[in-house]
Amino acid sequence: MIHQNTGKSTTQRQWIKIREKIRSGGNGFMKVLLVNGSPHANGSTYTALHEMEKVFTQEGIEAEIIQIGNQDIRGCIACNGCRKKGSCVFEDAVNETAAKFEEADGLVVGSPVYYASANATLIAFLDRLFYSTGFDKTMKVGASVVSARRGGLSATFDELNKYFTIAGMPVASSQYWNSIHGNNADEAVQDLEGLQTMRTLAHNMSFLIKSIALGKEKYGLPEKEAKVGTNFIREI
Repeated sequence: MIHQNTGKSTTQRQWIKIREKIRSGGNGFMKVLLVNGSPHANGSTYTALHEMEKVFTQEGIEAEIIQIGNQDIRGCIACNGCRKKGSCVFEDAVNETAAKFEEADGLVVGSPVYYASANATLIAFLDRLFYSTGFDKTMKVGASVVSARRGGLSATFDELNKYFTIAGMPVASSQYWNSIHGNNADEAVQDLEGLQTMRTLAHNMSFLIKSIALGKEKYGLPEKEAKVGTNFIREI
């Protein structure tokens, strides 16, 4: 059916409407969660995330930074209680964040480097957050950000990205690996390349989120097969 005034089909008009909403910011139409896995609420990891937050705001995307690294969060005990309860059996920041994660269009995870890996508190949080939430995470955009005085960045970056790639989440990239150098916030703001990497990452992530919104409106999400699980067990 063709609209008499515009010559656009109903589907085309819907697509234009969502595109205009995206361009105008949409009053919270799209949202990104940024998880700070550092115990220092205003340290170098926060400096990187805040640089991204400013870009998301410019792009008309609501951004919220959640402080995790200084909280008392225990690891998963593999009880599978979340399968019955619908949420983790431990009532802490994991369940508090779950609803926000479900509504979000993107997730940024930031961590300092501890022995070439992420903060253990953050890993405990992510293990339980991803395992205990049964909602579909397909096409939510993910990105990881790491900070360090000097080394271990790439290993930590790879570690965090694995949460996204097991959940059907596209991973946003930048002009370099998403890292910033500095032993504290004062040093991190001197890493001009690192800050630029964060801004580029946020712009690229914004583009992906908006593009996926348009794609879902026109084409829907990819069809999924029934999940197949294979356990490699045999007698010796």
